[in-house]
Amino acid sequence: MALNKELLDILACPKCKSALTLTPAQDQLICEACKVAYPIEDEIPILLVDKAVPLAPAPAKD
Repeated sequence: MALNKELLDILACPKCKSALTLTPAQDQLICEACKVAYPIEDEIPILLVDKAVPLAPAPAKD
């Protein structure tokens, strides 16, 4: 079961208050502004700043 669309619409990054994006695997919420991912465990978003995982940097373009 995926996260409820209405819930996704109101969730925001706890650090910067930006909108969050669900990953295709539906296992994390991404904050593009902070470049972090918040985990989703048992269909519950863990929106704690200290649980955020830094996103991998984008590959450099030559």
